[in-house]
Amino acid sequence: MGNRFLRLAVVYVLLGVSLGIVMAASHDYTFRPVHAHLNLLGWASMALFGLWYRSVPAAAETRLAKLHFWLYNIAFPIQMSTLAIFVSGNVSIEPVVALASAAIGISLVCFAINLWKHTGN
Repeated sequence: MGNRFLRLAVVYVLLGVSLGIVMAASHDYTFRPVHAHLNLLGWASMALFGLWYRSVPAAAETRLAKLHFWLYNIAFPIQMSTLAIFVSGNVSIEPVVALASAAIGISLVCFAINLWKHTGN
């Protein structure tokens, strides 16, 4: 599980940095929220999940870990693509952004429970 998170984290940092370069070159910062989320939720958070799961292999084998991984990695691309549509001016997509964000939040609860179960006092 750890390696899966780490590999996808690298994909997201490449996307986030590329988007940042494009925005800087064009002087169009419309997609600033997408850039920030790609780097924070895609790169930083997923890399930390991956490192933690690698350091606690028993936690990585649980149903919670699998639910965390799949829910996060299905919801996150949906969140990023619909957020891009939203900041481009199509506000009718907001409920989809909200649902994807809620799914990410639920996956983070799975991670939190798993962490608490597998760490000592």
